[in-house]
Amino acid sequence: MKRSASAVWRGGLKDGKGSISTDSGVLSNAQYSFGTRFEDGIGTNPEELIGAAHAGCFSMALSAQLGNAGLTAESIKTKAADTLEKIDAGFTITAVHLAVTAKVPGADPAAFATAADAAKAGCPVSRVLNAAITMDAKLEA
Repeated sequence: MKRSASAVWRGGLKDGKGSISTDSGVLSNAQYSFGTRFEDGIGTNPEELIGAAHAGCFSMALSAQLGNAGLTAESIKTKAADTLEKIDAGFTITAVHLAVTAKVPGADPAAFATAADAAKAGCPVSRVLNAAITMDAKLEA
């Protein structure tokens, strides 16, 4: 399986503008720029898209782990917060924090924590990132 996305950039770093598209068409010429990446401009940025991918991937991985334990989630809500820092090698995503809240009928806290930890370790996006990944996972009653 392969998935593709593309980007077009025009101009200099600070005055240029770009667009990001996916082959599925979900993103079609979504605008990004220096302002949307390092300031409060309107549009997206690569780190935000990585966060969205990580949140989606983790949520599906948690659903799979819960299914392996004979549980089905009513809902899984995940927010991924990426930390972008300038280090010696340049700007780097150095950390990601996953904030997870799930409603899983019949789950006990220990089984949920085990499933969440396995999902964090096994999610393909987690595995591709060279960052410290932390998590707060809450089981709703």
